[in-house]
Amino acid sequence: MKIEMEKLIAHLKAQGFIFQGSEIYGGLANSWDYGPLGAEIKAKLKKLWWGFFVKKNPHNLGLDSSIILNSKVWEASGHLRNFNDPLIDCKECKSRWRADKLIEEKFPELNVGGWTNQQLEEFITAKKILCPKCQKQSFTNIRQFALMFKTNQGVVEDEGSVVYLRPETAQGIFAQYKNCQRAMRKKLPFGIGQIGKSFRNEITPGNFIFRTREFEQMELEFFFAPSDNFDWFEYWLNQVQTFLKDVLKIHPNNFLVREHNKEELAHYAKRTVDIEFKYPFGTGELWGIAHRGDFDLSQHQKFSAQDLTYLDPNTNERYLPYVIEPSVGVERLMLAIFCQAYTEEAVENGERVVMKLPNNLVPYQVAVFPLQKQQNAAAEQLYEELLVDFDAVLDVTGNIGKRYRRQDAIGTPLCVTIDFDTETEKTVTVRDRDTMKQVKVALSELKNYLTTKL
Repeated sequence: MKIEMEKLIAHLKAQGFIFQGSEIYGGLANSWDYGPLGAEIKAKLKKLWWGFFVKKNPHNLGLDSSIILNSKVWEASGHLRNFNDPLIDCKECKSRWRADKLIEEKFPELNVGGWTNQQLEEFITAKKILCPKCQKQSFTNIRQFALMFKTNQGVVEDEGSVVYLRPETAQGIFAQYKNCQRAMRKKLPFGIGQIGKSFRNEITPGNFIFRTREFEQMELEFFFAPSDNFDWFEYWLNQVQTFLKDVLKIHPNNFLVREHNKEELAHYAKRTVDIEFKYPFGTGELWGIAHRGDFDLSQHQKFSAQDLTYLDPNTNERYLPYVIEPSVGVERLMLAIFCQAYTEEAVENGERVVMKLPNNLVPYQVAVFPLQKQQNAAAEQLYEELLVDFDAVLDVTGNIGKRYRRQDAIGTPLCVTIDFDTETEKTVTVRDRDTMKQVKVALSELKNYLTTKL
């Protein structure tokens, strides 16, 4: 089903998934807060990633590195020198754009990543590319725009106190690679996974939570010997797809695998593949898998003057490991999940909106209803009993039909109703979100029944 982004965003706000940041003060552009339901899903998503890629994988370790790092980290990684965007302003409406994106939106077949500012300016002029906002062609010259947020540490603001909010979580892993390897006595191959906030001062953030200035990454750096003949790139590419399909239930028709050509590759990359999702606004990068070679460790070894080589116990050789990096943004993954889950269906008495979320991500697994007010006490007692084993919610407001629709709209898989037969026959009615079918279940069997369905 083709969905409209505006309709999805309105639904997520109304139901308590995502709110505009600082809304009572008029909002802050491209800032989003996760409401009670969104926070639940986000926490579960991160737990699923951590379990699959770190906790349950015999190769990997976990890390939680600082957001603010020594500035030399960003000098070594090349971010201070290269992490800039070509900025262009419209003289008419004063809007600001990335010059490369203006071209790529009009000519998606082009890759302008390596073009100079002069080449970008000449192409925009020659092809009469207009400002998307006012439809005029009156642009300033291109300036380089730093993407890292700069701040100061300590009480004195001078050049020596400058620090940056990290633009990616990867460099914290590389900086602690040797400590992790030694402390945990790990032999190659092994990986280090991390979940954490990153910050990029994007010129043109947008498409809801797809591109924001503050975001969260789930990233793995996997280290292996350059002479290792096993194809670790294909291994992690397959693991990512397995996680998407089997754990998150993302349908294979909704994403595609795109190999980067030589012109697209970063200067340090030996190979890069993007998993792209078919969002309502177009296909966009969801998950990147990159072969970074030994670039990062060699840079940090050079700038820190520390020996980051690995002593192979089998060959007695010293070398810098190669690295495979599967990296995904939490927000982009959540958006993909929301886009797939949002469904509008015709029913007997009109239409319903249902979030067909996978059971391992739903905010609530089961909702408990009293059919009438006189069953409120019994419903509350059952709700408290179910809380021991399930993520449950008690819903007593409105008629039973409205309560079903409300739980459909947030994705609750099962609804349990205390009715007139509960006291006499010791049964409840359980209703399925997707089929809307209702069955009678004995109270003594309810927990087992719910477990099998979830």
